[in-house]
Amino acid sequence: MSDGDSERDGFEAGVSSSQGDPRVLLAMNAVLSTLFAWTIVWGLSFLGFLDFGIINVATAAILVFAMTYLVTMS
Repeated sequence: MSDGDSERDGFEAGVSSSQGDPRVLLAMNAVLSTLFAWTIVWGLSFLGFLDFGIINVATAAILVFAMTYLVTMS
């Protein structure tokens, strides 16, 4: 049977030394920003503040993507 503490130390060392692939981060940011923008535009459309359309969703997605990119890079 293996010791749990030694496994934890090995996992933490592996995670802390891994840089990851930045393309995965950008892809996840794009997908999640688009979903969040769709939700925001749908909610504002439901309340009557904004028309629901692809242009509004794309604009909101670009804004959310840019804000999250700037926050994660600083």
